[in-house]
Amino acid sequence: MTVAAVILIPDPAAALADADGVSAIRRVVQAAWAGGALPIVTVSRPGDEAGRVRDEIAGLPASLLQPADLPPGARWFGHGLSEASTRVTETTAALLWPCRYAWVDPETVTSLIEAHGASPDAIVRPAFSGEPGFPMLVPIGLRGRFDAETALHAYELVAALLEEGLPGRILELGDPGITHDMATPRAGLPGYQGPPEPASGSPAEWNADLAAQVERSSESTP
Repeated sequence: MTVAAVILIPDPAAALADADGVSAIRRVVQAAWAGGALPIVTVSRPGDEAGRVRDEIAGLPASLLQPADLPPGARWFGHGLSEASTRVTETTAALLWPCRYAWVDPETVTSLIEAHGASPDAIVRPAFSGEPGFPMLVPIGLRGRFDAETALHAYELVAALLEEGLPGRILELGDPGITHDMATPRAGLPGYQGPPEPASGSPAEWNADLAAQVERSSESTP
């Protein structure tokens, strides 16, 4: 099981914007890599600024696609999925990640990957304070739907697929970067909140072994 990251860059200038000392695209790629996503594919408009994006991610574990014949939309994500599965044939899902969400914590990436292991056929959306955000995890089996879509953006297609009844899961992770993009300065983000449950298990069994140890200890204490 391998989960890729497909980072969508409809506006290369925004990807090059300062994100607390580094560019937005560099911060996103580093978070994806640190969280365990592999491979990492960026998709951008062609042009001089896209060339600057390529320079910005030089030395990082990411590739850049510039589909001249595809306008930004769901097919961009499908294009990224195809590239990811070509680079790593074991790819089973990918994170749909708009580049403007530069404050996402690497732990959010790790939790989404763990959730995919527990629910491999589900679209998984992270949430902060009950509000779903980005990056969304999309199983590779849905690639054909993105390749065929000509009207909707990728996140709009995800919403439509869930409306059709495809399996989905909302995962509360307590990371403000999930719902706050570059419009909010990093210093202005709400505080991080710990997730109420582990990504791959049920609340009832979370820390069950530790609880049992504590109970045994209390029973043996005079």
